[in-house]
Amino acid sequence: MLDVENKVIAITGASSGIGEASAKLLAQNGAKVVLGARRTEKLEKIVKDIRSSGGIAEFKAVDVTDRQDMNAFIHFAKEKFDRIDVIFNNAGVMPLSLMSALKVDEWDKMINVNINGVLNGIAAGLPIMEAQGGGQFINTASIAAHSVGPTSAVYSATKYAVWAISDGLRQESKNIRVTIISPGVVETELGSDISDEASKGFLQKLRKTALTPDAIARAVLYAVAQPEDVDVNEIIVRPTASAF
Repeated sequence: MLDVENKVIAITGASSGIGEASAKLLAQNGAKVVLGARRTEKLEKIVKDIRSSGGIAEFKAVDVTDRQDMNAFIHFAKEKFDRIDVIFNNAGVMPLSLMSALKVDEWDKMINVNINGVLNGIAAGLPIMEAQGGGQFINTASIAAHSVGPTSAVYSATKYAVWAISDGLRQESKNIRVTIISPGVVETELGSDISDEASKGFLQKLRKTALTPDAIARAVLYAVAQPEDVDVNEIIVRPTASAF
């Protein structure tokens, strides 16, 4: 049995893709979900869908790169439901390009969203979890945290950082579980901001064998549903047909 009933779960990057799919699946299984992203019109629709199916959900706009904004989002969730059981740091961007293209603004964006966004989520939630005696962080990394290829140098670096931060937090924590979710190629909006045409074409080829976001949502559900003395540290989920 995958028991997540009444767990309070805050999710960033929840307006589409893995975040949306996870919110819906967790709510279907009885969790109380709080969705965060910048696109509130999409969040509102997802929350409405969850509620119409009998689930419990709230939403709040959040920019994960803004520490105060992230803190406000996590405290909003706590105020709504009196505790925080899980923070799913899922927001991410992936504007792939060759280093020689010198897309330095895109480098900065990946660092700010993919690394600082996770750190801001930890900073907001860690004191709450320590005070209540437990909790769980789930951080979205990638298979790019395990392998680097042309066009993915900076993106991979940010996901290696997520892996390192997550494992360091795990080692420091006695009562707090830490899970890294490392998806392979998934059919989501990730990569929609790629401005390099060659990189865009490469991603389109990879997505011919892509997973759906539901596949990753099931992995999230599995990690959350484990007994409190079981910490699933990393789950890598790839399409069967993919070599990456």
